[in-house]
Amino acid sequence: MKFLLMVFIVSLAGCVRIPEHVKPVDNFNLNAYLGTWYEIARLDHSFERGLTHVTADYRLRDDGGIRVLNRGYDEKNKTWKEAEGRAYFVKGPDLGFLKVSFFGPFYGSYIVFELDHEGYQYALVSGPKKTYLWILSRTPEMEKDLRESLVAKAAESGFDTSKLLFVDHD
Repeated sequence: MKFLLMVFIVSLAGCVRIPEHVKPVDNFNLNAYLGTWYEIARLDHSFERGLTHVTADYRLRDDGGIRVLNRGYDEKNKTWKEAEGRAYFVKGPDLGFLKVSFFGPFYGSYIVFELDHEGYQYALVSGPKKTYLWILSRTPEMEKDLRESLVAKAAESGFDTSKLLFVDHD
């Protein structure tokens, strides 16, 4: 029984890691990051499959963490879906490396590895593996040159950008 518990704990710890060639941004400013972000593109995964008009809203929690509210429109069922989670810094508040949970004690990595440090208008975010990638913006549309630059940065970091889905906000 102790062995199974140890395996379980070790497997959970493996979910909060940084993929190879992904470096969290330094000088991260949580207050500037808080608020609403629009998902411009993502690598597909089951918990967002089929969703359009996807946003993420970040607010401070009373316990010092961050309230995460993800929202998207399910085109097939014609309904809005929401998921609320919580996030906490892994190595300190000035590094864009957080752990986020939507399911009880289970956490995954949330790594901001490209960011508009001047105005916090765009971000490139990774999960614990290269199968999780998001391009976020403060507006539902992003200039083509900036979007292509962020896609190139993701490709340089080892993400399969040919599989990116671009999110409809119309």
